[in-house]
Amino acid sequence: MTFKHSNLELQIKKTPKEVMWCKRCTISNQRPRIQFDKEGICSACNYSEYKNKINWKKREDELLFLLDKHRKKNGEWDVIVPSSGGKDSGYVAHQLRFKYNMNPLTVTWAPLEYTNIGWRNLQSNIGSGFTNLLCTPNGKFQRKLSRLCFEELGDAFHVFVLGQITYPLQIAEKFNVPLIFYGENGELEYAGDHEHQDKPYKSYEEFIKQYYKGVAFDQLLSFGLKNKDYLSEKDFAKSDLNFYKIPNLEDLKRKNIVGHHYFSYFHKWIPQENFYYCTEHTGYKPNPERSEGTYSKYASLDDKMDGMHFYMRYIKFGLGRCADDAAHEVRDGHIAREEGIALMKKYEGEFPQKYFQEFLEYLDTTQTHFWDVVDSWRSKHLWKKIGNKWELRHPIK
Repeated sequence: MTFKHSNLELQIKKTPKEVMWCKRCTISNQRPRIQFDKEGICSACNYSEYKNKINWKKREDELLFLLDKHRKKNGEWDVIVPSSGGKDSGYVAHQLRFKYNMNPLTVTWAPLEYTNIGWRNLQSNIGSGFTNLLCTPNGKFQRKLSRLCFEELGDAFHVFVLGQITYPLQIAEKFNVPLIFYGENGELEYAGDHEHQDKPYKSYEEFIKQYYKGVAFDQLLSFGLKNKDYLSEKDFAKSDLNFYKIPNLEDLKRKNIVGHHYFSYFHKWIPQENFYYCTEHTGYKPNPERSEGTYSKYASLDDKMDGMHFYMRYIKFGLGRCADDAAHEVRDGHIAREEGIALMKKYEGEFPQKYFQEFLEYLDTTQTHFWDVVDSWRSKHLWKKIGNKWELRHPIK
């Protein structure tokens, strides 16, 4: 049986039909919103060079001004830091509290399924000096949403992204904390829209446009209620929807909650150095073994579904977990492009077997249906089938 998904996912329609690889790193033009210059260099590589020209002392002065503007003298929280307990959010929260004397409230939207190391790192981060609010949504409802997102958006993990964006906003509004700090601006660091390279924050209108895959939560919910028996109104109460929804934007503006600020605008962002910092200051620990699909041990460790998220991105765009890791390390000067390519040939596209059975159980689906859905997301310009084996038409060389 051949599965056919809807047209809810809009990003995949915009990818170029001719594949081009960056001449400097390990990313192709299939990444959503990426830009290439006339020399064949991707936007993230150009931004990496641009970072070397930034006056970081001046940027830190801007940070000090911003923090002084929001700092509260009555002991209440004055900044929200969305936190997984990982190296990046851990670095941001620790810097804000112990270097800049802010009083951050860390907020966590629970992963679909915690890993042991992910839970351990979150608790260690909290134990290093932070108050944390953890939101764990209605499990039955989230599993059904995850299946909907897997089949119709090609990413079961997308339901986590929805809450990860909206929950900090809900808390910021509730406690009247206008300042929200994320780690890096992924559009700049990993290749995407460069419109904000000289702006410290991104408005919520812009954020929604880029990270919702072209479909708002209300639209996704409506589709799930009307199609393929994904959802029933018996699956959730009205209150279960609250944390998935963005608060009224006009209400946010009245409270001066204008957008997500990025710490990477104020400090040169090097993920490996964040890792070293957190091992020393927050008790962060990497995996004892590398993550499936890449060679690294210290990034995206908290959710058992992470591996499938990166695998589905590999299916949809021909770019998996190793491509990102290698590209960033090439730009940071830690490895040569040739080394990055060698790592990709060894690890890129590796199937995330470790939690596969739990993934099937979580979505209440079968292995046969799983592969039907996966194959429905293979673009013809990226994939070819030789016998019973799928191969990329244009792998990196």
